[in-house]
Amino acid sequence: MEETREQSFNQSGCNVHVIETEKYKTNTVIVKMRAPLEQDKITMRALLPHVLQSGTENAPSATAFRSVLDELYGAHFFADSAKRGNEHVLTFTIDVANEKFLHGESNLFDQALTIMSDVLFRPYLQESAFSEQTMKQEKRSLQQRIRSIYDDKTRYASMKLVEEMYKGDSYALPAGGLLKEVEPITAVSLYDYYKKTLAEDMIDIFVIGNVKAADAAAKIESHLPFKKRKAILKENHHSHKTEEVRVIHETQDINQGKLNIGCRTSITYADPQFTAMQVFNGVFGGFAHSKLFMNVREKESLAYYAASRFDSHKGFLMMLAGIDQKNYDKTVQIMNEQLDEVKNGHISDLEMDQTKALLKNQLQESADTARGMVEVLYNNIAAGVDRPIGKWIEEIDAVTKEEVSAVAKTVVVDTVYFLSGKEEA
Repeated sequence: MEETREQSFNQSGCNVHVIETEKYKTNTVIVKMRAPLEQDKITMRALLPHVLQSGTENAPSATAFRSVLDELYGAHFFADSAKRGNEHVLTFTIDVANEKFLHGESNLFDQALTIMSDVLFRPYLQESAFSEQTMKQEKRSLQQRIRSIYDDKTRYASMKLVEEMYKGDSYALPAGGLLKEVEPITAVSLYDYYKKTLAEDMIDIFVIGNVKAADAAAKIESHLPFKKRKAILKENHHSHKTEEVRVIHETQDINQGKLNIGCRTSITYADPQFTAMQVFNGVFGGFAHSKLFMNVREKESLAYYAASRFDSHKGFLMMLAGIDQKNYDKTVQIMNEQLDEVKNGHISDLEMDQTKALLKNQLQESADTARGMVEVLYNNIAAGVDRPIGKWIEEIDAVTKEEVSAVAKTVVVDTVYFLSGKEEA
């Protein structure tokens, strides 16, 4: 395995993390900007990256911007936004060919940084605000993206469960923004908010590739001059105790029912028990050999799919299944029984071995891509833990059945959300 070295630099207004490696044919720069999730900002944050990458001062349209990338040996640029617990993260990525593989090219990395700098600091403006035409186009696209969740009932049911279960907590907000808040955004209001994000968001910049750490950090400092900022105070959201399970039943014109059960756990990414929790989720519902899939789908043929997902940044665990309405009671019962099975330590060696193998495989696959490597590193940085991939793999190997059973006992069922067809109801 090629050697990778990681070094971090605390610079004005941002932290720079350089991963020196010869593993990839490209050099990658990723800028991550994070801020607390807030209802009046979330939709602007979902819109902003798309507006920024649709034109800069030097390449004032999406077409001009694409041709700048094409001239750079087909460099790739993309931007998106995502939720991370009670925070919202904007990500800007540029991948450029490593000049060592191209004869006679010497400053591709600098050119890539210039493009990133143009997107973040020199957007295309008209009369000191974003362009009206760009705004119109990108607002329409955002509305389509938000509406598409309503058409995808599996995603819709997951979103509704989180919305219901976390009422009053900013975690209830969808990462992609709120439909009713898209229209009121103007070229001026978004531009004002953009200036605020540049001044206030917590910024981490990652450079991955065949680069020298100190050189790369110096180049970042000159191309991406972020101003000093105050650290964002993190809110602590502990799981509140659920007195009784809430049940919510919604009907729509659909064929297949969507059953989503939300649970809370006090264990999150920053906890020492996190790895055991990950193994628990794998044994319980994360994979095709897991208890939910084997018992709800394979043995009882009750569901089209049955699984569990764990959001380690929030301590939120969701069981989900696609079922016919008539199988609702039986499915809920079997899902709860499977949770009790793990709590009581009824876990086979095979379930443990298969889960560990798949989890380690996923981690090794992340390490195979620059972006995957950054996600692991960023989770560690944002959570304030030191869990490099090698150490993480060792931790997975060391997890025992007793530890899986112990973390399972922290899982409490909170809310059951069921979306079913009208004719069945």
